[in-house]
Amino acid sequence: MKKVQQTGIWIDSSRAILVTLEGGKEHITELDSEMENRMYHDHGGNKGAFMGRQHVNDERKFEERRKHQLQDFLEDVVYHTRYTDELYVFGPAETKTALSKLIYEDKTNAAMKLKAVEPADKMSLNKIVARVKKFYLH
Repeated sequence: MKKVQQTGIWIDSSRAILVTLEGGKEHITELDSEMENRMYHDHGGNKGAFMGRQHVNDERKFEERRKHQLQDFLEDVVYHTRYTDELYVFGPAETKTALSKLIYEDKTNAAMKLKAVEPADKMSLNKIVARVKKFYLH
């Protein structure tokens, strides 16, 4: 009889905690994102720079860089779940939604693995593990 590998992912923009259950044992993996959360300005009122006649907006560059950093982070999370049979995603904000979209766009059968996407507040590691176990018991 094949063991089923079940993974719960608590995720926000700064980190992801993956709790994998297999054969009654749990394995916890923590992935930190390298996303920048704030744009640094040398001068508080500076909203870009003039390059000749063209105005360069630092905020737009920052948002574009942040978008790519988020994509890289989410792809790393999906990579770590490649061998799991069932996925459960939860967490605050929009990162969980972006992760579920990436899973659905995946060319493999990852979309069939996704069982639920739910909102959740910040949680301690013990509460995350307990929530994953409770989800898969039902």
